[in-house]
Amino acid sequence: MRAAKAGIWDAPGVVARLEEAGRTLLALPDRGYSPRLAQVRLDVIHDAMDAYGWTAARIRLPPPSPNAISRMDEAFSWLGFIPQSRFVLRSIVAARALVHPISERHLFSWRKLGERLRADHKAIQRWHAEGVRLILAGLSAPE
Repeated sequence: MRAAKAGIWDAPGVVARLEEAGRTLLALPDRGYSPRLAQVRLDVIHDAMDAYGWTAARIRLPPPSPNAISRMDEAFSWLGFIPQSRFVLRSIVAARALVHPISERHLFSWRKLGERLRADHKAIQRWHAEGVRLILAGLSAPE
């Protein structure tokens, strides 16, 4: 499958596909079957306004389609093209892929990543570009 699509990828296309995958990941419902133990807890009503549902509405996203989840799995598998020895690059590319599905803002800005990794935000941008180049090389490599 890689060889058939290898010629169509460029750096902006890879970044866009990774960001689409990040949106899909963040849009997945956080409820469902879980190995955690279920706990029963009755909510205590502290205010009369709460009793009648006068709380702020929370926007719920529709669950992603199976096709979107398959594209997400494929795009995140590309992170495997970045060698394990370059795990910092892999972490930067993965963190920058996380885009909030409603606000369209990155969860981790360049400066926030720079603070976390104790590096200049311009260096983080260069490392991200290097990670994307490694993904492109992996996509264009013959199987």
